[in-house]
Amino acid sequence: MVNIPKTCWTLCRKCDKNQPIKWHSDRKQSGCGGQTKPLSGKKAKITKKTVLRLEYIEPNCRSKRMLVIKRCKHLELGGNKKREGQVIHF
Repeated sequence: MVNIPKTCWTLCRKCDKNQPIKWHSDRKQSGCGGQTKPLSGKKAKITKKTVLRLEYIEPNCRSKRMLVIKRCKHLELGGNKKREGQVIHF
């Protein structure tokens, strides 16, 4: 499980300053586009790589960029932080 805060500070390549950003998670849509034969059901991987869209909050800049993080089964944006010694309930 990956837990990412909703906002954080990072370097903007356009204006070359540290600025606050917000994250968006977009799962890449995959389809059979133009396949004539059915695809086999067996897959090598069970998870897809997660792509995060970074959008700068600064009103003057508003540039966007994509960031690829590793494979994860569960992604949580802005979730509660894990505290040491606490039990996680599902």
